[in-house]
Amino acid sequence: MSSQPTSSNDVLLQRVLSYFARVKQQTPQPIAHPDATVNRLAIEQLESLRRAAVLIPITRADEFNESQVVLTVRSANLKSHAGQISLPGGSQDARDADVYATALRESEEEIGLPPSKVEIIGRLGELALPSGFRVTPIIGLIDSGLQFSPCPLEVADIFHAPLSLVMNPHAYRSTEIHYDKVARKTLELTYEDYRIWGATAAILHHLALQVFKE
Repeated sequence: MSSQPTSSNDVLLQRVLSYFARVKQQTPQPIAHPDATVNRLAIEQLESLRRAAVLIPITRADEFNESQVVLTVRSANLKSHAGQISLPGGSQDARDADVYATALRESEEEIGLPPSKVEIIGRLGELALPSGFRVTPIIGLIDSGLQFSPCPLEVADIFHAPLSLVMNPHAYRSTEIHYDKVARKTLELTYEDYRIWGATAAILHHLALQVFKE
């Protein structure tokens, strides 16, 4: 599959592609948690955290649609982060050759996205989380109009957010949540009735900042 946008008008996707082509040989910067206290505690425990990976699936633009990012709504039955917006992914298994394999395997299991339909263009640095994971986001291009098959045990819904919104650093706002009766800073992005926050918002905000930092 070609990594070039299918529409010459999709300048934003071209900018994302150009960024990852430029930094291909560089070690990506770690992603900071929006709350400095949480970030410090997570970094201190980095070596004990379990590796995980998520996929940021970006659709190629076509003559009818702009590029979008595929996101999921976690099942209400899950023990952790139930009902939250997330990127497809999960913890690394012994069978996974690397974090790329983890992201692709988990995406196929969660939303029925075959690895053969994904063109990997790059990765971001790790995000250390107090929940016990160090997450590596992998960026992949997919064709628009693909049909997904969500795993009902893990995914309640699948939706697409415009890349133009996700890649706008100013669309994110800082807010607070209370965890164990302690206020913690987090980022939040709103699209239609979806509230994207926590680790997912931190990852997407970091991507936007990296692409537009120059």
